[in-house]
Amino acid sequence: MNVGGIDRTLRIIIGIVLIALVFVGPKASWGWIGLIPLLTGLFSRCPIYSLLKINTHKGSSSS
Repeated sequence: MNVGGIDRTLRIIIGIVLIALVFVGPKASWGWIGLIPLLTGLFSRCPIYSLLKINTHKGSSSS
C-alpha cells in the first residue's frame, strides 16, 4: 500500500466523477480514464508511486 487517506479519497471521488461523464453531462467517452484513479484508490496501490518511491500511506512501510 502506498496511497494514503486523503490521496485515496480524492482518487476515488475523481474516478467516479470522470466515469459519470460517460453517462451524464457531455457523455464524453474519455471519462473511462477515471477507472485509473478509481482503481488505484480502491486498492491503495499506485504503480507510478512505486516507480518514484512515493508513499502517502501512514501505515507500515512494507511494500
